[in-house]
Amino acid sequence: MPRVKLIAEKSDVGADQHAEIDAIVETLGRVAGPFGVLAYSPGLAQKVMEAGAHVRLKSSITMAERELTILAVSREKDARYEWASHINTARNNDLPEGAIEAVRNSADVSGLAEDYRDIVTYVRQLLQTNKVEQTLFDSMIKRKGTRWLVEITGTIGQYQYISAINNAFDLQPSADADQLEVK
Repeated sequence: MPRVKLIAEKSDVGADQHAEIDAIVETLGRVAGPFGVLAYSPGLAQKVMEAGAHVRLKSSITMAERELTILAVSREKDARYEWASHINTARNNDLPEGAIEAVRNSADVSGLAEDYRDIVTYVRQLLQTNKVEQTLFDSMIKRKGTRWLVEITGTIGQYQYISAINNAFDLQPSADADQLEVK
């Protein structure tokens, strides 16, 4: 049970926030999950939604790469709600089950395809040590380019932020969702 009542529609906020709620619904289809919390701060939910939409819709990274990044952040942050929100999208975008299970179990990724291995390693290094080894960084830039790496890093930041909201306000996945065991 969330720690606060989630804002879900215009009737939950003052008239000064109706345009914000409309923008979120237009982009996401509804106000749900972390946006039901973020809407308590007028303007914040829309800004976070816009950044997320940019990461999702205007990025050079593939859907499988994006979803792997999100799952890896979810694992590092013990973000059960975000994991459950993205696992089916990852599978529907052909992310290999081996990559999903390696992330879920914090397992060795050396046997994964190079791009998937490097994404998971990059997320782990950045979130566990607050830096990335130069050899990994250089390899990813050389293979994929600076824009791609900026967008992967932006995705990490975006979903680290979302995970913090979900975890702090105790948003939980539905009982029938793919559950991420937390540490």
